[in-house]
Parts: sequence; C-alpha cells; structure tokens
Amino acid sequence: MKAINQATKKISRPVSVLQFGEGNFLRAFVDQMIDVANSKGVFNGNVHIVKAISQGSLATHAEQDFLYTVILRGIKDGANHVETQIVTSIGGATCAYEDYTQYASLAKSEELRFIISNTTEAGIVFDESDKFDLEPPNSFPGKLTKFLYERFEFFDGAADKGLIILPVELIEKNGETLLKCCKLFAEKWNLSEAFIHWLTNSNIFCNTLVDRIVTGFPTDESQKLEDELGYSDKLMVVGEPFALWVIDTDNPIVAQEFPLDKAGLPVIFTENLKPYRERKVRLLNGAHTATVAAAFLSGPGTVGDMMNDKAIREFLEDVVYNELAPFVPLPEKDVLSFADSVMERFENPFIRHYLLSITLNSVSKFKARILPTILETYADNGSLPKLLCFSLAALIAFYRGRMVNGNLMGTRNGVDYDIVDDAAVLDFFDEFQDCKEAEIVPAFLGRVDFWGEDLTLIDGLCDTVIRSLQSIYADGMRDALEIAKRSAQ
Repeated sequence: MKAINQATKKISRPVSVLQFGEGNFLRAFVDQMIDVANSKGVFNGNVHIVKAISQGSLATHAEQDFLYTVILRGIKDGANHVETQIVTSIGGATCAYEDYTQYASLAKSEELRFIISNTTEAGIVFDESDKFDLEPPNSFPGKLTKFLYERFEFFDGAADKGLIILPVELIEKNGETLLKCCKLFAEKWNLSEAFIHWLTNSNIFCNTLVDRIVTGFPTDESQKLEDELGYSDKLMVVGEPFALWVIDTDNPIVAQEFPLDKAGLPVIFTENLKPYRERKVRLLNGAHTATVAAAFLSGPGTVGDMMNDKAIREFLEDVVYNELAPFVPLPEKDVLSFADSVMERFENPFIRHYLLSITLNSVSKFKARILPTILETYADNGSLPKLLCFSLAALIAFYRGRMVNGNLMGTRNGVDYDIVDDAAVLDFFDEFQDCKEAEIVPAFLGRVDFWGEDLTLIDGLCDTVIRSLQSIYADGMRDALEIAKRSAQ
C-alpha cells in the first residue's frame, strides 16, 4: 500500500504559525481548521510544530512529509456523519531540545505572526527554578519568554513584530495566565523594562475556549480505515464533527488576520468569553455530572448505553432543557442549539465513553458545574431544581462504599467499582459509610471545604436530598429516578 505522501503532496505556504505541541487534539482541531481556512482561501499560512518536551520523536511526521488524515465521525442533523481530510497545513517540525539553534532561529522569522500552544493544564505555570540560560528553559512560559525576548532583540523592539498568542490549554483565562507567567520570568531574569513593555503592549495574548472530543489514533480499526483510504498513515487521528473555538479579544486585528470564521468554521471572536464558558460547563459538562451517577447505578456502562435507555435519556433531557439551560446567560436560541448539539454528541456511535471514567472527582465537578444552577434557582424564585437535587442524592449513593486496601469501593449489582476522588472526600465517605441518610446528607452538605460554603443553610436542600436518597435505597435507582421525574413535572 502506498504511503500518504504518495497519495498527496505537501503544499508550500508561508509559515505564519508556531505551535507548541504536536498532540492529537492540536492536529485534529487547530491544524485541521487552519487547513480548511487555507483551502477556502481565507488564510494563507502553514504551521511549524515545536516539540516542547524532550521525550518522543518527530520522525514519523518527517517521514510522511508532515501529512496526516483527520477523520471526524458522529451524529449530524440526526444522521451518522463521517468526513475525511488530508491535512496539509504543517510546514515543518523542530524539537526544541534536539535542535535548539533551529528552534531559536524561528524567532527571527518575518513571516511568523501567531503562536498556538497546548501544553496541558499543568503547562502554564511559573517555575521559580527555571533559568534563562537553558537551551531551552524547562517550562513552556519560560520557553516562550526567552523566544519572545530573542525576537525583541533581533527586531530592535519593533512594535509590529509582536505576535498574536492563542493558548488552548484547558484552564480559565489561559491567555492572561500565560502573559502573567511570562512577565514574572522577565522580571526574575532581569530582562529590560523595554522588553516587558514590548511583551505586554506589542503582543496580543488571547483567552480561548476550545471544544472537540478527539480520540486519537484508531488502533483497533486502522487497517480497515487504511484499506478504505487507499494509503497508509501512521499519524491518522479521529475525532467528532462538533467543534467550537471561542477567542476572547477586544482587538479587531485578531479576527482580521486569523479569519477562520470566514471559512465557515465554528470560531467565535468575542470580547466576553464568560457566557460561552458557562454554556459549555453547565450544558455539556453539567449534563455529564448531573446524570452519570444515576445512570451508572441504573445499569448502563457508557454514554451511548445511557442515551439508548429511555428513562435515563428522558431524565437527562429534563435536566438539560428545564433546569440547566434557563440559567445560561446567552440568547435562548443559542442555548437551545448548543443543548441539541450536546444530545447529538452523547449519541455518537463511534465513541465509547465509559460512565465510570466520567465519575472521576465528581464532588469538585458537581461544585463547579451543577451547584451554581442550584444556587441561582433558589435565589431567583426561592425553589430548588428537583432533578439536580436528585442528582446530588445519586452522587452520594454512588460514593457510599467501603475501604479495601486503601481504595474506596462501591458495589453495583454485586460487582465492585473504584471510587476516585481527593483523599478528604474518600475519607468522609469511609467515615459515614454506615450512617443513615438523615446523618450523612447534612454532614456532606455542611463541608465548607468541599463546597465553598455551608449548603445546609439553603432552606429545604437537606430535606430534599435526604428524601431522594431514601427513595434510591427503598425503591432502587431506576424507580427512584422515575419518581423524581414525575415530581418535577
């Protein structure tokens, strides 16, 4: 079988984007979008990849002339949807550790305009021990600070040689946090005040929000897919069709120079990222968190199984459309359209998302994703959202287990399952494993270290959760869920 670089040819374009990271998400999201924008004539630029860690190799990328296939599969407009694309937007790649000279030379490029990064949530941190004279510095912000300083020096501080920086790490205010780290390094390393002024005023650090499920290389079906494609591809990457990239900036030049939205791509430029983050956290992440414990204890093993279970699906839809959606601060049309997309994504037959894996650290997830809606509902009309309160009771039922060799274990239909969370949470449920519902609920809701406040002070919340938990144990999760749905109507 011919290789991918025999099936198509690399396309030469100006290298205007420097990308820190070469992982699956960047290749199936950022680089795929840039490739679409290139093909539609609204952008003309290639990406140069920088491998920002010492482990791993870029050899396969070079062997394939930096070409690879993105396959997007899922539900779109109610039907199975598959699209395949050979990405030609990667112009080259360099390991910052193996070839520092080549990497550093990129700072002198006239064509360079953008820096994009995905170095994981732990990547944007200020490491006090990092040093300027390392080639390169250890941390990503350290690398970026030194890279920008060398650009500043080479172009004599020219204001028009600043860059547009788009981190896509999954932390809130990722652009602001990255700039803060860079400024701390500049001060620690005694770089000039002129550089710090240029860093802050000539470069544009944008906060971003990204969303797409990328499952990576399809190991179990790669041969079948290669037979269908007619070529071999060791860098093939699979994801879902849904995508969203929100870029927060008050500078119109960002949208003008990076007009991916003009290619019909799901890219939004805004001066207020917060409502889009709330929409994602409450409707997508919140839908998972509100449903997963009840669904798992009812029998399904995956999100797909959950969506095929009529009772659980109805519970999920009631939670999303009736209790979560009304408190998302965006126009109703946008909120409901996003809620519809959540349902399609959960139905995706090409992705097996295990419910037990979603339960990881559910207490902190509940605090971030569900609790704000409970509090806002109560503040708005003095009532409590019944299904979200039931989901809190289901979470307690899921966590009630026993310690076995230092691990908290629950039981579903006679089969043990691992409960994974912070030590304080696990210790709490171990301590209260044999307590009655009327004891464990107020003790749990009263833990300020879990919730940030004493939830027992919310009138009716304890009693509502206690009744739901008693129903779960007396009637079984499935019947209790049906009772909760009827009471919410």
